[in-house]
Amino acid sequence: MNDNRELSRTPLHGWHIAHGGRMVDFAGWSMPVQYTSIVEEHQATRQSVGLFDISHMGRLVIDGPDAARFLGSLLTRRIDDMAPGQVRYSLICNEQGGVLDDVLVYQIQLPEGGLSGFGLVVNASNRAKIVQWLHQHRGDLGVGIDDKTSEYSMIAVQGPRAIELLDSASDCELTSLRYYHGVMTRVASFRAFVSRTGYTGEDGCEIICDAADAAIIWTRLMERAEPMGGAAVGLGARDTLRLEAGMPLYGHELSEQISPIQAGLAFAVNLRGREFLGRDAIAAAQQNEQLPVRVGLQLEGKRAAREGAVILQGDRPAGEVTSGTFSPTFQRPIAMGYVKPSAAAPGAPLAVDIRGQHHAAQVVPLPFYQRGK
Repeated sequence: MNDNRELSRTPLHGWHIAHGGRMVDFAGWSMPVQYTSIVEEHQATRQSVGLFDISHMGRLVIDGPDAARFLGSLLTRRIDDMAPGQVRYSLICNEQGGVLDDVLVYQIQLPEGGLSGFGLVVNASNRAKIVQWLHQHRGDLGVGIDDKTSEYSMIAVQGPRAIELLDSASDCELTSLRYYHGVMTRVASFRAFVSRTGYTGEDGCEIICDAADAAIIWTRLMERAEPMGGAAVGLGARDTLRLEAGMPLYGHELSEQISPIQAGLAFAVNLRGREFLGRDAIAAAQQNEQLPVRVGLQLEGKRAAREGAVILQGDRPAGEVTSGTFSPTFQRPIAMGYVKPSAAAPGAPLAVDIRGQHHAAQVVPLPFYQRGK
């Protein structure tokens, strides 16, 4: 790896530096891992509201007369019945049914007759791969593929007071906005698309705005959030929040070697009455009862299991940890991993090898955390 390479910067990079953000290289972007502490930022999101700079995520626009047909041939989920403003979680898979990326699909139709088509939000680490994949499979279809990542910014507002905060700063009453739906509105007087989506297990929204407007929108939201007990949140707490919510992370719970069925994402796969790349392999995985499956683990003691730790059933390996942390909400270690089906039943007694010592664990249902419970 060339440590001297130039990292990409989001439009909020200057704000992060000025406010004590500890910057790290994340998928080629200079991103804040934390400002104060991961626990403080985690708790602010669970108890009030957290603001996240997620401008590193890839933002693509797919348009043209064949856009729906084209995307329908690549996405695991049906999109031809989406209404304007609707958002869906889906997957892009290879021919073997392995996950190339998990994405959000937006049906775009602006009222003034401008942009019309589909938006894709993809993981930063997979943006180049997915853009290449789309071009590779476009053929002679009437489709435009436009990478808009540098033109727009993306901000997540998450937590039990997120809608209250955004309602006070936007021209749209967001309480009635349905989950996985979005609307074109104004936030802090700037035009933006706001969707009721997120990656924390909390209520909230994600804002897509012009890159030039992002710093002002962010600053005005922070001015309103801080008196509410809100905070800017870095990548560290974003990871602990999504792990508590049982949400998979690409490169950990998802990869090109893992089927959506193994990952517990059957809800994001529509097999009936349609063809898409990887469909037959995914259908075969659905019938294969020998494949390892994703589970939640609750560990005894205080030591957190990390990625790659061996999961044991008795004295024999049963699987491997993909993500682990000490949960700020539950004050105990939690983890996700893949185990053989015979070790996957809730309550199954297992152990995790942490630096040569076996720590007792048991399988628990996902998610670990659900708001209101």
